[in-house]
Amino acid sequence: MRGFTWKYNCHRLVWVEPAGDVDAAAGQERRMKKWRRAWKVALIEKINPDWRGLYPEVCGT
Repeated sequence: MRGFTWKYNCHRLVWVEPAGDVDAAAGQERRMKKWRRAWKVALIEKINPDWRGLYPEVCGT
């Protein structure tokens, strides 16, 4: 089954934010979906200006 990453051609994790629980994470995601793209880009570049892949750091691989 093809999912989000295939549909939108996503290959790199460039932003993560810890959340207290699943409901808090889902609420933050819903709020961010309403943001303008420029706000999302600014948030990414604040913590990851080079847009490097964060998956190895997050998963410890």
